[in-house]
Parts: sequence; C-alpha cells; structure tokens
Amino acid sequence: MLTTRYVTGSPNWLDLAAPDMEAAQRFYEGIFDWTFQSAGPEAGGYGMFQSENRTVAGAMTVPPEQGPPSWTVYFQTPDAEATAKAVQAGGGSVAVEPMDVFDMGRMAVFTDPAGVGFAAWQPGTNKGLDVVNEDGALFWLELYAPDTDSALTFYRSVFGWETTSLPMPGDAGNYLMINPSGQGADAMFGGIVPVDLDPAEAAEGPYWAPYFHVADVDATVAKAEQLGGTVRMAPVDLEGVGRIAKLADPFGARFAIMKSSPTQ
Repeated sequence: MLTTRYVTGSPNWLDLAAPDMEAAQRFYEGIFDWTFQSAGPEAGGYGMFQSENRTVAGAMTVPPEQGPPSWTVYFQTPDAEATAKAVQAGGGSVAVEPMDVFDMGRMAVFTDPAGVGFAAWQPGTNKGLDVVNEDGALFWLELYAPDTDSALTFYRSVFGWETTSLPMPGDAGNYLMINPSGQGADAMFGGIVPVDLDPAEAAEGPYWAPYFHVADVDATVAKAEQLGGTVRMAPVDLEGVGRIAKLADPFGARFAIMKSSPTQ
C-alpha cells in the first residue's frame, strides 16, 4: 500500500494542471471536501489541495496552449539529473529539465517511450504529500500502457521497481503490481495494465491514473456529475479489491475513485 515513508521509486507527489483553477477548486472541493491553499505569489499560482490541513495534492493553472488538463504523478529520486539520464537512455524524453523549486526540492518532468507523462521529485524541505491511503487521498496508481512488458522494462530501468504478476479474469493476461526495490509486496502502490483492455481507455490513449479513496463511490460519482464531471466507467465491484469508478473532471483530467474491500 502507499505510505508517506517515501523511498526511491515510490510515488511522493501528485499535481493537477487545469485551465481554470477556481472552477477546479469548486469541483475537487465538492467531491473530496478538499480546500485550496495558495503557495504564494512567488509560486506563480501553484497551490496545494488539503484535507484537514494536510496536503493531498498540488495544483496549478495551465493554459490550453501549454498542455491538456491532467494529473501528473511524481516518483521519488535521490538525483533528478541521474533520473533524467536514465529516462533518455530508456527511450523516454525530458519535457522539463531538472530544476530547483525554492528549497523544497528538485523536480523534472518526463514522457515515457509511449508518450505518457510523469515526473520525479528529489526532496528538499518538502518530503512529499502529507497524507495518502485514506479517504480523500491518493490510494493507488495504474499505468494504462500499449505494451506492458515494454513499460515495465522502461520504468524498472529508471526507478528499479519490482513486480508481482497476478492472472486477470478470462484471457486478459496478467496484472503487474509494482513496488519500490527492496520494499516487498506490502509496499505495492500500483499496477500496469494493457490500455486496449478498455475501449474508452484505448480511445483516449495511455496515461497514469491516480485512484483516490472515498467512503462512498456511488455518492462521489453522483456529486462529480452534479459538478460537471464525466463518468468514464460507472461504479463496479471487483472481487477482493473493492468498488471503483473512473471519472474525468469538467476539463477532462482523468482519475479514478475507489472504496477498498475490508481486507485491503
């Protein structure tokens, strides 16, 4: 499971790019009961979504001409420059070169060989998200990839991930669950699945999907629709996992919600 005891290769930050932050705030505050705290004028409009004064995600205004609305996941690195070199050596590209963010840390933004965006965070005074793995916070990640084997090879070369493979129902192949190197199965934080298993996902292309835990999936879906969001996959129960749904915010940024089963 996700934890705030961040190590190399674990997800330690998440942020939203939206063309209208005021509208984005209304949506996410409405479905997750988050509040928004600006990082100050020197941060160029960047701010933090918070739950009970704990940071659950970052957010910033990104005009449409600069990029599509999206959620970006950051993985911990001890050396952003070394990670950038590993990304390029593995066939990915550097979208934003490693840079300092005040004294908070060092970041870089990348795309993998399939064109999926992700980022790296080298902690300074900001060690990462304050809370994960509870209602209203990041709970799981999934990479929808056109080729799961190639994706695994790439990310393993960059972050050293370890995996466990579980058979999926029918002829859907295997579900690859990932965890940071040396942390064992209890540190699994996400999975890699073929994007073409889901026609909706295949039509929109590969991406990293953040899952946020909620107390009531159906109620959250209803609220999201009321606030202008889109239901990309209606709530469904997965045996041994829990109840999930896939959504998009009013601008099209994709994410998912989940209520885990009691054993999770």
